[in-house]
Amino acid sequence: MKAKVVKDKAQPLGNYPHVRRVGDFIYVSGTSSRRKDNTHIGATQNEAGNWDLDIKLQTKAVIENIGGLLESIGADLSNVIDMTTFLVDMKDFKGYNEVYGTFFNHQTGPTRTTVAVHQLPHPNLLIEIKAIAYQPILKN
Repeated sequence: MKAKVVKDKAQPLGNYPHVRRVGDFIYVSGTSSRRKDNTHIGATQNEAGNWDLDIKLQTKAVIENIGGLLESIGADLSNVIDMTTFLVDMKDFKGYNEVYGTFFNHQTGPTRTTVAVHQLPHPNLLIEIKAIAYQPILKN
């Protein structure tokens, strides 16, 4: 088993790796739109001091972050076989689903489960996704 924390990504908020390879399978920890500097893509503060949150921007950032984590160990989004998505509010499902469809399709994309959760680790987060990828280890 090989676990990895990727230095140029937002660091885990606890004692867990970004990714773990177990044989031919790669497990990606729950990933958000958080940047390395702990700001969030899809969260901007307006002039009144309130936060404007954008599910489409956050979804795109989350999937791209997962892709970057997979690339750090030689895989990519085409290797993803299953995803579990956590949405703070199901009213965001349509926007999330629209962006998701720009990355995956029902013929070649992963299986997927989407659930509503009460909250995520930061109030500016609308979405978090965890993934499982499959990439056979090349044997010489």
